[in-house]
Amino acid sequence: MKLNSFIAIAAILGACVSAQAQTGNGAAADMSQGEVRKVDKESRKITLKHGEIKNLEMPGMTMVFQVKDPAMLDTVKQGDKVQFKAEKAGGALVITDIQPAK
Repeated sequence: MKLNSFIAIAAILGACVSAQAQTGNGAAADMSQGEVRKVDKESRKITLKHGEIKNLEMPGMTMVFQVKDPAMLDTVKQGDKVQFKAEKAGGALVITDIQPAK
């Protein structure tokens, strides 16, 4: 009986570690690659030439996005290579996270 309990606990721990690893990788996988073409602080918008945005099932193109937090626009400038996360919110495409590309 003790061996069966040990095997069950080991299986549960293995599943937890696997799920945790997938969650960590999933966050990075949600990020898309792009290049800043224009920053419009007054309108709270950014123009990005981007690759595929998987979570939105969108191919690469150049387009204008709103930003969730206008302070994000202070961290980027035209020509910067970035990775970002975009989501649909209120009928608009919104950048919810943006960072320098790695």
